[in-house]
Amino acid sequence: MARAGLTADRVVAAAADLADEVGFEHVTLSALARRFGVKDASLYSHVRNLQDLRTRVALLAGGELIDRIAVAVVGHAGRDALTAFADAYRAYALEHPGRYAATQIRVDQALIADSPALRRTAEITCGMLRAYGLEEPDLTDAVRLLRSTFHGYCALESTGGFGAPRDVQKSWEQVVDALHTALTHWPRAAAAG
Repeated sequence: MARAGLTADRVVAAAADLADEVGFEHVTLSALARRFGVKDASLYSHVRNLQDLRTRVALLAGGELIDRIAVAVVGHAGRDALTAFADAYRAYALEHPGRYAATQIRVDQALIADSPALRRTAEITCGMLRAYGLEEPDLTDAVRLLRSTFHGYCALESTGGFGAPRDVQKSWEQVVDALHTALTHWPRAAAAG
């Protein structure tokens, strides 16, 4: 019988908090059980295994991230939407490093299809990029450009990887401006092919 008070949602939320404190890669069922003052076996009523827990944290964090982005971009288009999107993404990554790391794991495509938050992520991201006149396959390429740029910048910033004296915020603003320019002048696949 599951310990009173423990639910799958509480377990996942505690794992997300733990990830922010110690790093996503250090979240274990044993560490989580200690947090609740229970034996590891008590958690198996709520999650199948460590991979299931990590996937659930990734889905939770992905939902939190897109909720923040959605609020930021509402009513904006073009450069303003891109800036709002980028700033919300970066703020979440820096404020919640463990949760953010969880959003970078590969999640089973069937789970993505069943996740309203992850479908919403695609809708909001593609909607913002369509304002630049992008359609497939350019849309997928642009999404990959944004994700890799935002992730790379946030990963380097969070580890102190920028050693030059230039203000990191000023560089971020330049990066977002450069992305706007790239999206505005995107080399269309249909025209090139």
